[in-house]
Amino acid sequence: MSRPRPLVSLDLEPPKPDPGADEHGTPRKTWYHYLPLGFLIVLMLAPHPSLLIVLVNHYLRTLHNPIAFCVHLFIIYTLTFLAFSSLIVCVARDPGPISPDSSETETDDENEDMGLTEALLAMGDEDMSPARWCRKCWASRPERAHHCNTCGRCVLKMDHHCPWLGSKCVGHRTYPAFVHFICCVTIFSAYVAWVSGSAFWYAVKNPYEVDQVTPVHELFLLMAGVVFTLVMGSFLIYHLYLISTNQTTLENLSPFIILRHLPPLPAHLRLSDPPLEHELSYKQRRLVQRAQKSVRMYDVGWRKNWGQVFGWTRRWGLLYRILVGGGGKGDGRSFPRNPRAGEMLSRLAAALVTADKDA
Repeated sequence: MSRPRPLVSLDLEPPKPDPGADEHGTPRKTWYHYLPLGFLIVLMLAPHPSLLIVLVNHYLRTLHNPIAFCVHLFIIYTLTFLAFSSLIVCVARDPGPISPDSSETETDDENEDMGLTEALLAMGDEDMSPARWCRKCWASRPERAHHCNTCGRCVLKMDHHCPWLGSKCVGHRTYPAFVHFICCVTIFSAYVAWVSGSAFWYAVKNPYEVDQVTPVHELFLLMAGVVFTLVMGSFLIYHLYLISTNQTTLENLSPFIILRHLPPLPAHLRLSDPPLEHELSYKQRRLVQRAQKSVRMYDVGWRKNWGQVFGWTRRWGLLYRILVGGGGKGDGRSFPRNPRAGEMLSRLAAALVTADKDA
């Protein structure tokens, strides 16, 4: 039976493919996109020659303690291996492609002949809404997905675009590995600072027992370790907060994303559905910014939030995920919502309606 043709046929065509993009429409990267990644690898490997000098001279030649030397060597290179394994996952794995499921794609002749106009008319109102449709990718955009202008594509549960990872996005499939990476780098930096700091303090108290070169390496490692611990540690603490509240970096730094979830506003306000940031008055923008701190759409409790991010379902499973990284839970397209979010969004919508009445 042939598919009935629509009553109205529109001459709509998707944007023409970029000649500089690959078969998936992603812009091809050139050598300079990988310069930050190369610099990051150099930073990760740079302290190891000085570390070996400090460990050999301090623990073997000065203290004559091979057990401490082996323990420190094992811990340092275990952390290095874990950091590089997470980095490889972040660089090599796709952060979250926006592609139809196999159950949604049909290969029969009738659907192959269906044009773009018919496909658009066959979609539901929810899929065609501005909040669920990407005008740049010309495709339906799943929940919590965002379009990256640098990568030229939408990414499932996009957190941010990171130039240090070979100019790639951090998304649903790579976010656990990314958190694992910055956690390993922070612990590594703190451990190097502690080892080199204790060795440098020993050299200060016993100047005649050590040579003149080793304290220079110890001081360099101490300063570098403290700096990287503070920088990466602050970054890690911020992402631990995001995981505990089930937010992404974009959702936390862009308060107007919650406008996508607002209930319909009265027509006399003359706002789009959903409203756009530039359409709001100053008072309405301030209301949205204050509400964003309390309206956490996907916060279902810190235990479930952590389990959702790291795919943790069993007891002690969180420890396993922290040690080896792992992937997120679910398909990256649908997420359980905060049961209180609907009520708070309704209050926000009512406040937006009455915000400018007193003006």
